[in-house]
Amino acid sequence: MDYLNYTVGVTMTNHKFHNLFGEPPRQAEGKITQRELELASSIQKVTVEVVLRVAKTVKKELGAEYLCLAGGVALNCVANGRILRESDFKDIKIQPAAADAGGAVGAALPIWHEYHANPRIPTASDHMKGSYRGPSFSEAEILEYVNSADIPYQRLADSEFMPRLANILEQGNVVGWFSPQMELGLCDLGSRWIIADSRSPKMQSVMNLKIKYRESFRP
Repeated sequence: MDYLNYTVGVTMTNHKFHNLFGEPPRQAEGKITQRELELASSIQKVTVEVVLRVAKTVKKELGAEYLCLAGGVALNCVANGRILRESDFKDIKIQPAAADAGGAVGAALPIWHEYHANPRIPTASDHMKGSYRGPSFSEAEILEYVNSADIPYQRLADSEFMPRLANILEQGNVVGWFSPQMELGLCDLGSRWIIADSRSPKMQSVMNLKIKYRESFRP
């Protein structure tokens, strides 16, 4: 932790990290060089190795059949895939708010079950029902906002919707989608999407640079 600054500031690394690797961090608008690519690759490799080692240790010491993951590292799909393939757990469960804010969910659970003695209620038919605890908007609220912002719109019959959407995507457009209640965490699980035609070789860059305002190498 001596080389990281994230827990006490707004940057990931500090001067010790920069001195160790010989250069200050790249500016957000700067060009991505081979140095940044190699750093990212190395950090990813070490992260996966550490996560897999921890998972195997938990399995060996506790003998549990299932593994639950939370926190920002649990959003690392490569590491999750390695755990699923290379550990002896029957399955892994990654809760939908698996990011820094997900700690609030973990803090709330023992209060609810242990201090207030509320029972655990298994839901055999819908294990991910708790994923959709984000905001929801009625049709009246949507229309009120659209009209107040003077946004042109067209209401479609159910039978028209999917063909129209497919045509818009085929033309190379990007579509924002939400219905009915949004997800609790950062991950898109079907209620809140930015969607486009993945057949276009340019679409990843378009999505990241023009829509999501982030680096082009992100998925």
